Amino acid sequence: MDGESTRYVVTHAEDDSAVLRDIDSGQVHTLADNPGVEAGDVLDATLAPEPPLEIADRIVEVDSRRHVRRHESEEPPTAHERDLATDQAVGELTRHERAGMGEIHVITVPAEDTSEAVQDVLEDEGTLERAGRMENVVRVEVRSDEETGTISVRYLP
Repeated sequence: MDGESTRYVVTHAEDDSAVLRDIDSGQVHTLADNPGVEAGDVLDATLAPEPPLEIADRIVEVDSRRHVRRHESEEPPTAHERDLATDQAVGELTRHERAGMGEIHVITVPAEDTSEAVQDVLEDEGTLERAGRMENVVRVEVRSDEETGTISVRYLP
């Protein structure tokens, strides 16, 4: 582990510790202290075990750091996103590239479950991990239409 940079998302952060998840392996690392990271950060970093017990880790070097903000938009899904949703079954997910950078995921849920599904997407660590895998993504915007159960998850630079 020592010497090799890996991409992590910060899932939890307190004044005296933080928890990082390796985006590729899913392995969870608890830091012995918090060097100034916050939940929602994506780090390309090198970790090493913290002596003497080596039950926690420390950050040796940070190659890059960005913060991914997740929020619900008041805007509805675009016409293109609604069109994608009409061609898919409830529970299905469609992915497509955004013009420029990023990606859009369109999910169809039962209309009555739309608000709850939006909150699930916003709170899901998987949403943060997907954003972390995409270069330059610093914002995840969730749009929804409660009448049709359409949710669009926009991964944006």
